Amino acid sequence: MFTTALLQYAGKGPMRHEETLLEAGLQRRGIPVQYYTIKRIHRRQLPLGPNVFIAGDMDAMHGAMHQLGIPVPEPDDYPAGLADYLRRKVWTSTLGEVERAFDIGSIPATFVKPADRRKSFTGAVCYSERDIAAFGNINRRQRVWCSEVVRWLAEYRVYVIDHRVVAVDHYDGDPAIPLDLNVVEAAMTAYRRSGTAPSAYGIDFGVLANGETALVEANDGYALGAYAITADVYTELIMRRWSELLASASPVGDQLDGAFHLESVGEVGEGDVGGG
Repeated sequence: MFTTALLQYAGKGPMRHEETLLEAGLQRRGIPVQYYTIKRIHRRQLPLGPNVFIAGDMDAMHGAMHQLGIPVPEPDDYPAGLADYLRRKVWTSTLGEVERAFDIGSIPATFVKPADRRKSFTGAVCYSERDIAAFGNINRRQRVWCSEVVRWLAEYRVYVIDHRVVAVDHYDGDPAIPLDLNVVEAAMTAYRRSGTAPSAYGIDFGVLANGETALVEANDGYALGAYAITADVYTELIMRRWSELLASASPVGDQLDGAFHLESVGEVGEGDVGGG
């Protein structure tokens, strides 16, 4: 049972769409909401614990996990148990290996994106070594995901809590082209049986040019982007995943270092916003 919620907010301009949804959902649940900046996470100044819900971007959530002794989940964009649902060739490599392959002409156009948690560049379709060079001065030993280039007619995010589809959002392509929900359900069942599925997550599917429904990628639920999902359902999803992660926290976590009273989070400081 969460008694307090902490939402990331820089203090200037509008909040991100995700935090706006959470603010509304938490307030309807009667959970007091306070706000923090990423600086507070980096300084370990937040009173994190089993009764505190926290949400924010990937950097903030990883900082909270480190403070609590929660193992940061490894990215699993293409779960092994769902390989049959990709409907295209997907493999791992390094940026340097891809660059060399383009240089000698051994691969066709390929979609390339970072495989690690911290995204050092935005994924893109690459046609030659010049496109790899355009990523800039990035370590060529960096692991990347590579994917055969396909044409998507429509793409959707499927939101899942405890193996139940709770919402489906169209986010790209033609919204009149529907997913084959039988394929989606079968993929979800395979994911559950693999034992690697989180308790709450988003999983993107699309319709290929040949009409097949295929997996785009899977997304963990602790820092999940939102589209048109309702505030209440989105809040339930994020809270469910954070509860699961809290259960894996170290019994004696770093949260004991420099602990302080909750009231201090609500104080207006440099770039901070008071609780509301």
